[in-house]
Amino acid sequence: MSEENQWGSRLGFILATVGSAVGLGNIWRFSYVSYENGGGAFLIPYLVALLTTGIPLLILEFSFGKKMRGSTVLAYKKLKKKWEWVGWWPVLSVFVLLTYYVVIISWSLKYIYYALSQAWGSNPEAFFYSEHLNLTSGIESIGGINITILLSVVAIWFINYIIVYNGVEKGIEKASKIFMPLLALLMLIITVRGITLPGAVAGINKFLEPDFSQLLNSKVWLAAYGQIFFTLSVCFGVMITYASYLPKDSDIVNNSFIAALANCGFSFIVGIGVFGILGYMATQTGTPFEDVVTQSIGLAFIAFPKAINMLPAFSTLFGVLFFSALVIAGISSSISMVEAVVKALNDKFAWSRRKASTIVALAGLLGSLIFTTGAGLYFLDIIDYFNMQFAIVSIGIIQCIVLGWIYKASKLRDYFNPISNFQIGSWWDIMIKYFTPIILGTMLILSLISEIKEGYGGYPISGLKIGWIVTGLTLVFAIILNNMSWQEKYKNIEE
Repeated sequence: MSEENQWGSRLGFILATVGSAVGLGNIWRFSYVSYENGGGAFLIPYLVALLTTGIPLLILEFSFGKKMRGSTVLAYKKLKKKWEWVGWWPVLSVFVLLTYYVVIISWSLKYIYYALSQAWGSNPEAFFYSEHLNLTSGIESIGGINITILLSVVAIWFINYIIVYNGVEKGIEKASKIFMPLLALLMLIITVRGITLPGAVAGINKFLEPDFSQLLNSKVWLAAYGQIFFTLSVCFGVMITYASYLPKDSDIVNNSFIAALANCGFSFIVGIGVFGILGYMATQTGTPFEDVVTQSIGLAFIAFPKAINMLPAFSTLFGVLFFSALVIAGISSSISMVEAVVKALNDKFAWSRRKASTIVALAGLLGSLIFTTGAGLYFLDIIDYFNMQFAIVSIGIIQCIVLGWIYKASKLRDYFNPISNFQIGSWWDIMIKYFTPIILGTMLILSLISEIKEGYGGYPISGLKIGWIVTGLTLVFAIILNNMSWQEKYKNIEE
């Protein structure tokens, strides 16, 4: 492997993998899921999920990528030609994810500007939906493209393009060494500010107060496994690709534990800061805490602007720091996704990094256009739900079957143990072959039952069809690409 396609240091690899895992969801999803599922007691199933599924999957992808020395697509091709589609499916699914993830980052970029004057005014909710998004009445009414959001999207795609275009060591690693310490500093400032506000302790107590009765609820355990699965960037094609750039003597097990624990530690610390700020809001307004707490986009773009309005001092600075942190967390994740797609095209078709990066960025920008319209939020919500709940979970199950059963987990364990500082026993085989696919299968079945019985989000069937179509097309194109010719270098290669 050429020097330009290798990490310059172990630190660079760790920071890049943590950067991929630490994304927008760490900031706005973990704390809410924890609060809804037993508070401090949720940490028990969360840690169990980390040890039985999160870390085992990271070890699986790190070892497979490092052993096969290629993108997800090439790794499965080396395994056997007929399994190549298992590599293409996550690559295409993560490309779909990129098209709307970049749009959310662009909103954060715009909100840095809004924070300078607190342009959202006294009603951040109305501002977000009406003035910022120009949201239409429903998915049937697409509306026009929001030019200012489009310009922000172009800027985010350009940043991703420049970083990935410059390669692994000079682009991604260098960016990660800047972004991750900066993100840690910003979130530390925000957290310290959050926990020192009047009423913060009440909010933190809501976050950490354990309800141990919830441990008897199977939904709480599934929520913990879902949070771990979706937060570590596994089954996205990212970690296999990143691991393929590791030097031959790299430790697999230690790197997996460090990346996973850093990601989860970040989520926990940020959760304390977030709930401190929400506690302050509840105290200041006299509103019941359950009416203040929210998750996802509502937390970042509605609840936090409300909190910023109430701050006694440095509100503008706090707003700029918070939304800057969102931008950095988003970009550190998105560059890993772009790299997974670029490397797959480079391996399959022998496209140069410049050509592959350009095509991915331009195609991604075109794909992002629908999410910049007045109905963009509806499309984003539906496609994200189907992409994550059905495509990515299915990919996780198939990956465990192919690598755990057909390739054999014990074979990979025999590979990574000798190069790791401490050894992993046969329990890992059990997690990959049995436990993780059963958990993911349960999540998939419950999602399907819910979809059949209740639909999703109150959307009309015509709108939900879009989610099924996009998810189905990623699988169809994965099979089509499986049957296309390889560059001469890899045409006949199999392990």
